[in-house]
Amino acid sequence: MRGPGTAVAVALLLVALATAGCGLGPGNGVKDAELTVTRDYGTVPVLHRRLDDLTESDTVMRALERNADITTSYGGDFVQSIDGVEGESRSGERFDWLFYVNGVESTVGAGAYSLHGGESVWWDYRDWSAALRVPAVVGSWPQPFLGGYDGKRRLVAVECLGGGSACDEVDERLEDAGVAVSTHPTGGAIRVLVGPWARVRSDPAAAQLEHGPQTSGVFADFHRDGSSYRLVGLDEAGDEAVDFGPDGGLVAATRRYEEPPVWTVTGTSGEGVRAAVNLLDAGDLSDHYAVAVEGNKETPLPTPSR
Repeated sequence: MRGPGTAVAVALLLVALATAGCGLGPGNGVKDAELTVTRDYGTVPVLHRRLDDLTESDTVMRALERNADITTSYGGDFVQSIDGVEGESRSGERFDWLFYVNGVESTVGAGAYSLHGGESVWWDYRDWSAALRVPAVVGSWPQPFLGGYDGKRRLVAVECLGGGSACDEVDERLEDAGVAVSTHPTGGAIRVLVGPWARVRSDPAAAQLEHGPQTSGVFADFHRDGSSYRLVGLDEAGDEAVDFGPDGGLVAATRRYEEPPVWTVTGTSGEGVRAAVNLLDAGDLSDHYAVAVEGNKETPLPTPSR
């Protein structure tokens, strides 16, 4: 028969195991997260779920396999198929499932990416021949500003580069979304650059847009037109597809090396910048890699290839 000392020892062991999050069950529950699955640069929705059953031991892979029929490769760290749609080579182009957490491309496999709750996880099946890497996207707004990335919260800074009152409006849009904008950011802040492209292009991260999607991951380009610029949208193959005229605007995100993501709220003119600011909400950005605007006409980028 067990004595009282044995019962106490067992109780202490159970507490220790629960605290460690191992050995007995999946771990304690954590804050909800969001799962989105799409195809073709977000243009074809597959599923959208609120993950209200996350535990402290969950990874991106575990959350996906509970909500979709998947197969994996490379030791279970990478997704080969979701609901029967498999990664493959087709007509010399490579299609695969790629994922973002809070709008930032992961540098590790889904099986190694731990979830802490509150994240927006987005899987997209796409042809990546025109852009091997797309380091950041805008389609999880208001992430990464709310929750940071790589499991760490980050400061958020708005840098006004000739944007005038548009900079104040960006501040307001972020604050309305629950984001605290830092007035004294550090080098680790997520930056939002606001202003006409002639000014914004002076930033090294933003300047990557002029070197094509293979460099920036953004399917847009700014062409010099005399003393000004014009915004051109690219298709999935990286070819010019849409000219947005003299007042085009753009909301896009990129990343330079391992630095924090940089968002650009920019345009070819002041009117274009103001039109871009108006895109800063989930209704306009959700599930898009980047969005261009001309007047009231919004165009998700990239556009479908002809």
